[in-house]
Amino acid sequence: MRLASTLLILGCSAILIATTTRGADSLPEASSVSGSLQVGIAEVDITPPTGFPMAGYYHERLAEGTIDPLKAKAIVFRDGDTAAALVVCDLIGIASDLSREVRNLASQKTGIPANHIVISATHSHTAPDYMKELYLYLGKEQQLPLRAKYIEKLISEPVNAIVQAYANAKPAALATGVATQVTPVSFNRRSVMRDGSVLTWQSESNPNRIRAAGPIDPQIGLLAIRDPDNSTTRGILSNFALHLDTVGGMKWSADYPYFIQRSLREALGNDVVSIFGAGCCGDINHSNPASSVRNKADFIGNSIGSSIRDELAQLTPITETQLAVKSKVVPLALQEATAEQVQRSIQTIDLVKSGNKVDFFDHVTAYKNLILDQLRHEKPHATPADYLTWGMSRSLAGIGDTLPVDVTVMTIGHDVAIVCLPGEVFVELGLAIKQASPFRTTIVIELSNVVETIYVPHRAAYASGSYEVTNSTVKPGSGEILVETAITLLRQAAMETL
Repeated sequence: MRLASTLLILGCSAILIATTTRGADSLPEASSVSGSLQVGIAEVDITPPTGFPMAGYYHERLAEGTIDPLKAKAIVFRDGDTAAALVVCDLIGIASDLSREVRNLASQKTGIPANHIVISATHSHTAPDYMKELYLYLGKEQQLPLRAKYIEKLISEPVNAIVQAYANAKPAALATGVATQVTPVSFNRRSVMRDGSVLTWQSESNPNRIRAAGPIDPQIGLLAIRDPDNSTTRGILSNFALHLDTVGGMKWSADYPYFIQRSLREALGNDVVSIFGAGCCGDINHSNPASSVRNKADFIGNSIGSSIRDELAQLTPITETQLAVKSKVVPLALQEATAEQVQRSIQTIDLVKSGNKVDFFDHVTAYKNLILDQLRHEKPHATPADYLTWGMSRSLAGIGDTLPVDVTVMTIGHDVAIVCLPGEVFVELGLAIKQASPFRTTIVIELSNVVETIYVPHRAAYASGSYEVTNSTVKPGSGEILVETAITLLRQAAMETL
């Protein structure tokens, strides 16, 4: 953990605290009595139709069917005049355009402040590539009716999940703790090589590989929501650091979180809602460098589900249930995108479009530069819609040299904290937050509200390079800023429980 202790070196910033206003008349009012925490849970379907583009890679793939449904799952906390909502979607990432639409609409319908609402993604690679279609929809530009109709669903259904969870919020018996994933399903995918470089996706059979470049996080953070009258489990919020890219193919799938829910329902009943938040796994995947056989989604999900079930009886009941919510917008410095870089990127993308093969890293760099061009410049050097399918943004277009991202913390008493971060965050950064957190259980959920950072490595990784660094839009030090901000918010929340 020596690295984690070196991350916390930046200055503190002001804290933004907000409380709710009253919600819509049709929704039940929460009791304003101190200690009256109520919890609501809901899930809705967000599976796209066959023929909608699939996410995960750098070329268009049109879905041919469904393996298992994609869901948006919401949990709402209400404590007097303070409320917060987390909705986790089976998507590859949350575009800022999507989070703004969902948060604003949900806030209007419930009275929860928009900055108390977090929309997060599990990072399934067999989910929709929706960002260009959302961009066209918000700009009222021409698009296929099938695609426009799905975008309407993609906006409305997470809102509906939040509204339903808000409406059905009721007293709950909460318990929290951490399970340890003993069966190896997660591996640090970056390797230190003999020449001192760091490469992604290396096998131990490579004689130039020395060791993994970083740790894993074997902890599964847990929050159980039970009926106080009969102890029936209504929902399980779980959190584990493992990249979702285990299914492949041309059909919709929620990947291994689907099997976590199925495992929990087999043990606890079909009404249990399993809400899985992706841990900091920007440098973690399911491929064991010592084996040529990769773990599959069912094995991973069933194994994690089993670890959760084994820990449920040992969870610590939460007796102090005061809710605190802290949120701050942090500017992260964006990398450059010069006219020359953009022109080279256009040439690379044109080569790909014409069927030529290009170096994978050149392709990744070209795509990133075109995203940066759109973000940094009011008048970009390239027309985004001509080259991009993901990474397009109405709300962030021409934002300038910094990217505004949200860091949100929800805490219950002194027992549990939920920390929500943007982008694909390296595991070392999540471990640093957990190490410094004053709460018994700290659940760190990445890919929340903003995906335009793409990867968020720690500072040392930028010096080492490889895929994740190539595919990051923000400058070195951004990850450490997120850590410092999260810890500042956690400390502020902890002071309210004293």
